[in-house]
Amino acid sequence: MECAQSQPPNGKSVLLVVDDYPENLVTMRAVLQRQDWEIVTASSGMEALGLLLDVDVDLVLLDVQMPEMDGFEVARLMRGSQRTRLTPIIFLTANEQSRDAVHKGYASGAVDYLFKPFDPNILKPKVQALLEHQHNRRALQKLSRELESARAFNASVLANVAEGILVVNEDGIISFANPAICRLLGMTDGELRGTGLCCYLEEPAVTEWTDSGFYHHYRRADTYRVHDAVMRTPEGRQLPVALSCAPLPEEQKAMVLSVLDMSVVRDLYSQLEQQAVTDSLTGLLNRRGFYQTVEGMLLRNEHAGKYLVVLYLDLDGFKHVNDSLGHDAGDQVLVWVAEQLKECLRPYDVLARMGGDEFVVVIDGLDFPEHAAKVAEKLIDRVSARRHVDGIEATLGASIGIAVYPDCGTHLDGLLRAADIAMYEAKRAGRQQYRFYDQYMNGRARSRLMLEESVRTAIEGKDFSIVYQPQINVITGRTRGFEALLRWNHPDAGDVPSSLFIPLLEETRLINKLGGWIFEQGAAQLQRWEGVFPADLVMSVSVSPAQFSMPNLAAELQRAMHNHGLQPRQLEVEITEPSLVHNLVHSRKQLQSLHDIGVRVSLDDFGAGDSSLAHLRNLDLDTLKIDRHFISGMMSSPRDLAVARTIMDLCRMLNIEVIAEGVETLEQYQWLVANGCEIIQGFLLAHPMTPDEAVRFVEPIVLPTTHPLLEQH
Repeated sequence: MECAQSQPPNGKSVLLVVDDYPENLVTMRAVLQRQDWEIVTASSGMEALGLLLDVDVDLVLLDVQMPEMDGFEVARLMRGSQRTRLTPIIFLTANEQSRDAVHKGYASGAVDYLFKPFDPNILKPKVQALLEHQHNRRALQKLSRELESARAFNASVLANVAEGILVVNEDGIISFANPAICRLLGMTDGELRGTGLCCYLEEPAVTEWTDSGFYHHYRRADTYRVHDAVMRTPEGRQLPVALSCAPLPEEQKAMVLSVLDMSVVRDLYSQLEQQAVTDSLTGLLNRRGFYQTVEGMLLRNEHAGKYLVVLYLDLDGFKHVNDSLGHDAGDQVLVWVAEQLKECLRPYDVLARMGGDEFVVVIDGLDFPEHAAKVAEKLIDRVSARRHVDGIEATLGASIGIAVYPDCGTHLDGLLRAADIAMYEAKRAGRQQYRFYDQYMNGRARSRLMLEESVRTAIEGKDFSIVYQPQINVITGRTRGFEALLRWNHPDAGDVPSSLFIPLLEETRLINKLGGWIFEQGAAQLQRWEGVFPADLVMSVSVSPAQFSMPNLAAELQRAMHNHGLQPRQLEVEITEPSLVHNLVHSRKQLQSLHDIGVRVSLDDFGAGDSSLAHLRNLDLDTLKIDRHFISGMMSSPRDLAVARTIMDLCRMLNIEVIAEGVETLEQYQWLVANGCEIIQGFLLAHPMTPDEAVRFVEPIVLPTTHPLLEQH
């Protein structure tokens, strides 16, 4: 193989001119002068050979007739050296012009033969072409060395990787085996090649190759994994392994099978137990063992195209067991919960107790992350039960947060943090539920500090503002009232959708700070409209679950009414059904407090979820608002129309006012009016507006069957 030759540091091509006449050397240097060529000269054959040993030369222009050592001898010695055997040579001569002399020159290794005097216009293109050829040859030589190095590297990786590697053709015949699989099966590479993969499979059992999962996944160009496989050696010894089989490029007509010796993993688990990585109470992995196990899974990342999910589980009601029955009873519950969780999972799923009443499950190899929801439901159903502990009945439940790798985090701490946030979201939604972590939660977490500052500036009237959407009585044509709606115009982001910032305000409890400001703004606006609208105009304000649970809610509302001289029942609070039914005892007390100070109570978003007509009978309500989503879909569903008619009839009998919100089409409007709904709110009549814009709804409007209100607004 030719020795490596590198370009000079300046990147120029090097030309060696050899001639025993100094004047010829000067002439050649002048003729060949170019910025990208470097000319070196020698006045004898011996000097030329010395230069060729020290300098990487790209082309030699060699005089034939020289004393002591002629050009033919120099060329012969160059061709005999590994360093210069491929260096191009152009013979230059003034005397030897016979055919035999030319043949001798080419036989000595010349690539061209020029006779003096020569034409520079011929010489320079020849030199240029030979230099380009030499450059290409060296580039190809370098590429060959790199390819050889890459082949050697790949061979080294395959030879030294701990996992067994087999290449199996589409007929199930082994064509390659690395040393690791040879050691595992106790066979040589030669013994394995040419044999069928089925010969070494105990589980999954394969009788016909074309019926196997390996072949079917190969035909679909998909990856096939078997976590609990068993291979057998020629001596009949069984080996627990995990298999991962993936198709090679189509032209290879083969697949690569990686074999992980699971007996090593079992040994590792044994060592981990000795190092106290298990929870002493439940026998599950503890936090340390969990980190060691799952971090290893993330590093291997074997399941390309599959999903790994983390489920963070927190027991609901456990604190009550601990506080009322003692820690011994709490320990009994934790042991029972651990047993229930293990029964719901596969043997190779990871289950750990992180401390207290918090457990974590890791499931790898899911086709879709949504499949984790089925596991979460199963866990919640199994754990949520009444247990008799020390003769006392205790009620348990579970809230679960789910995070998906790598979407929710690329390392274990990030995944656990995401799952923990999602778990608290499940608790906030009412417990005994599961929630997936999503990117918006990350944004909400990062927005908390910004929200705190925004609330302060909103109170000063800088960022937050109130708009008002009218509620029209379609019988009298009068404006029954307005719903006060919060808007956020962020200095940098502009108008922020309420669907984004309202949940954030509720999650961080900043809605409690902002609530008083909203009450004051709504009451102040009613006072400013005094004399413009009738005295019975109603201002509706939404109250979040966190606000409704506040013991001083009635006091805050009473203070706002007093500060702005409002009459009883001019102020109405809108409360969602989950807020009311979360704690019925508290709800009844809170509703009574609100009615005592003259505040109306409206049940908001009725029909949006698991609505119950029983709540209309059992709770003291003034108004019911049919949810916008129910309104938008009812015209395409006879069942929904029947339900809506029933709701309105029942409210009429219970003396509860009905408001249809989110009315956007004439068809919806006409059906509602025809079926006795008197109050309408929605974009069909009016979008939320500023106080000045709202004044145009002062005058009563008579509504004949053509409904001119729709034309005027």
